[in-house]
Amino acid sequence: MASTAHDVLTAQFIAEVRRDLALSPKQLQSKYLYDPLGSSLFDAICRLPWYRITRSELRLLSRHAREIVDALGRSGSLDGDGTIVELGCGSGEKLVILAEALQDRGASAHVHLIDISSQALEQTEQRLTRLHFSVVGHQSTYEDGLRTDAAARDRRGRVLVLLLGSNIGNFDPPAAAAFLSRIRAMLAPGDLLLLGADLVKPVDRLLAAYDDPLGVTAAFNMNLLVRINQELGGNFDLARFRHRAIWNAPAGRIEMHLVSGVRQQVRVAAADLDVRFDAGEHIWTESSYKYDPDQLLAMGRQAGFPSSRQWIDPDARFALTLFTA
Repeated sequence: MASTAHDVLTAQFIAEVRRDLALSPKQLQSKYLYDPLGSSLFDAICRLPWYRITRSELRLLSRHAREIVDALGRSGSLDGDGTIVELGCGSGEKLVILAEALQDRGASAHVHLIDISSQALEQTEQRLTRLHFSVVGHQSTYEDGLRTDAAARDRRGRVLVLLLGSNIGNFDPPAAAAFLSRIRAMLAPGDLLLLGADLVKPVDRLLAAYDDPLGVTAAFNMNLLVRINQELGGNFDLARFRHRAIWNAPAGRIEMHLVSGVRQQVRVAAADLDVRFDAGEHIWTESSYKYDPDQLLAMGRQAGFPSSRQWIDPDARFALTLFTA
């Protein structure tokens, strides 16, 4: 099963690299940043003083975990038959906070993890297993994983879906709204969605978070080219590219790019692709949209969540919103 999932993801990787490097501007999907090395680099980014999202979210979760768990309890009988589904589990650090709050309440839950990174799944499974939680991992994209999980999961009790870490910011606003609607369609009345989202803040703080002085974010971005070289037979010369982060104010997003320093041609053997670059031409690798709190609430209502609670870290400018179906 694991081999089959890996083969499917590799075929998808090849197809999307072939498609996206033929676009103008050239692009690569941000989900492919998270191979084992990329996941480790992102863990390091989360500890940088300039990247405050993770620490802010952990504080909010620690402060409000009991309220979140109690909301799940009020939605139905929380006797160990509830289910938590996390999209993009990362290191599992955040999920552990909710798991411990459940244990303090004398309850448990079945945990389903959906992540494209095998390392993230392994780390989180190890953390949750030590807490004696039942854990099922799906190495998959969010949408494929949700479909597989919903079809395979034996619905017992209420469901809490976690979409944390401002992962919603990687979707453009129409796609984000559509994705929340698809999540809602898989939930029953009384089920919950906990959404983490980064908020608009001063531009200098945003740029420092995505182009840190230590160069960790640059390494994270450049590793996407390393991954293509290793997995798809590419011949990208990293010395000929540089990392660039910009704030696109009209669109309300930070963009990460890889900029070609010279005129060059690159071969990606597995995709049977030759790509020409002009000097200064870029590959757009990630978007991170920033929200206002009211935008998040409105997006949830439009997706079919009639009620919500929201907690905001005013200093770091980050929001957790708990939507009830």
